[in-house]
Formats: sequence, C-alpha cells, structure tokens
Amino acid sequence: MTETAPRPTLEAVAARAGVSRATVSRVVNGGDGVREPLVERVRRAVEELGYVPNQAARSLVTRRHDAVAVVIAEPETRVFADPFFALQLRGISKELTAHDNQLVLLLTEGRDDHARVARYLAGGHVDGALVFSLHLDDPLPGLIRGAGIPTVFGGRPGWHDGDEGVVFVDSDNRGGAREAVRHLAGLGRTRIAHITGPLDQTSAADRLQGFRDVRGDADPRLVVESDFTPGGGERAMRELLARRPDVDAVFAANDLAASGALRVLREQGRRVPEDVAVVGFDDMLPVAEGTDPQLTTVRQDIEEMGRIMARLLLRRLDPSGTDDPPAGVVLPTTLVRRASA
Repeated sequence: MTETAPRPTLEAVAARAGVSRATVSRVVNGGDGVREPLVERVRRAVEELGYVPNQAARSLVTRRHDAVAVVIAEPETRVFADPFFALQLRGISKELTAHDNQLVLLLTEGRDDHARVARYLAGGHVDGALVFSLHLDDPLPGLIRGAGIPTVFGGRPGWHDGDEGVVFVDSDNRGGAREAVRHLAGLGRTRIAHITGPLDQTSAADRLQGFRDVRGDADPRLVVESDFTPGGGERAMRELLARRPDVDAVFAANDLAASGALRVLREQGRRVPEDVAVVGFDDMLPVAEGTDPQLTTVRQDIEEMGRIMARLLLRRLDPSGTDDPPAGVVLPTTLVRRASA
C-alpha cells in the first residue's frame, strides 16, 4: 500500500526560503511589511514544495474565508429546471473563481429553510452573500440583514425604497417590456395580450408595468398572471383564448412561458406569427432557438448580471478598496427578432 506523502508545512517553506515562519505567514496571508526579494523567495519555495495554506488557520489570521454564499429563494425543482439560474450561476462562478473564492449554494424549499439559511450566514462560514429570486413578502432580506454580512441582491428588491445600504443588480425590465409591446403594435397587432410572471416578484411587476405603459387602455381580459414556467404559459394561453379568441399577439414575461404559449397555439391550430405573434423575455438561447418558430424576445445579459453581482460583493469585501460600489446597477435590454413576431 502506497503511503501518502506528508503535506508541506509552513516550517518547510520557511527552511527552503531561508526566512522565518512569521515571514512566510505574512506573505501567504497577504500581509504587508515584507521586502520584495523575500516575498519572491517565499513564493518560489511555495511553488517548489507545492505548499497549500491551511484554510482554517488562514481564516483565523485574515478573518476571511474566501467563500461566498449564493442564496436562491426558490425550491431546487425550479432552480435546476430553469436555465435562467444556470446562466446567472455561471456568471457568478466565473467571477468568484477568478478571485480564488468558493461558491456555496443555498436553496430554500420553504419558509422553514429561511431560518436555517440565516443561521448559516450568521455562523461565520462565508464572507458575504449573493441573493436573488426574492418575493415581495420574503423574510430573507430581514434575516440576512440580521446576520450582518455584506450582501448584493439580484433584481431590484421590492422593499428597497431608496435605502442606500442596499446594493442590487437588475435589468431594465420595464423598458424591455415597452420595446416588446411597441414591436407588436408596430406589426399592426391591436389585440395584444400579456402573460405575466409571478407578480410578487419585481421583475414580473416591472414587465407588466412596461406593457401598461404602451397598452394602458387594454382590455383587462388580455392580462393573465402566470409563473415563469412552460406549464404556466400553457395554462395562461388557454385562458387567454377562452377569454379573447380574437387575440392577435402575446407578450410573455419570460421565454419559458412563451414556449408554453406557443405549444397551445399550435395545438389550437393558430399560426405563428400569421394569426398570433409572440414575444418573450430573457433570450435564453436553448429556449428561444428551440421553439417552433424560433422566438422573438427581449435579451437581458443574465450571465453578466451574475458577474457584476459577484464583482460588487468582492469590492465590498476588499479592505484595501477606496471606492464604494454603486447602490444599484440596471443593465440595458435589447429586442432580438426571430420568426415568432
């Protein structure tokens, strides 16, 4: 049986570099006060020996864990079925990895999980938190504030109300919705419907407001609340056709709901876009390019949102930083035209 070689120690690095253990510790932990020639000798010894710092010991010195919690206020069945979350997590992961930070994923299956998440965040396991997919009555923001760790939110928090201490990253949901509906109106469509997302989330509420900015006089029967899922889009489309069989255009609040609406229109023998034009929101390529016909949609850069969230949090965690991150970042959206409208 082959014995595993012992891990190189701090003392071994010090002996190889010809310096004290304290000097090695300062270099490894990013401390000041070590002359550059000695820093280079320590780094060379670390590389030659393959030394890996003990994270637990390092945390005692630096008070940093180099770990960030990503809290998604949704059950795992939703998170792993919706490509939106995969894109946002990819952006977050890329930024954290580039700065040698670990990602700790926390999901909430129900309200009982909120206290568990809050205890974990308050327990000193991570340096900060990235939180998204919050609902308006969600207790998580208050619990996270009570945990006392730096936090960046994905999406404009509904309880934000100008609080300068709240940092968030969002897309121009309202402006993107206006552009989608104006595009449909520009095609000569006069009976434009809206399939909303869950209206206890600010992204869905903002997209509904963008629809109303353009179609403020629309028949209330042309607005049906849904839930950002294909099944929700199917149910909403059936309800729309029952309410207003003459509907000639649909703006769905996300691509997944739009894909469900397209399936129902095909089942009902409605041609897209000849009879009913359809526009979605997100531009998630596996969805938008996988529908028949391919989906015209409003593009938001989901992965970039994740990267910026992580970047803002790391700026807040940097003790050497001199500038405060902006309180809110709102990214632009773009209409992407395909065959459905």
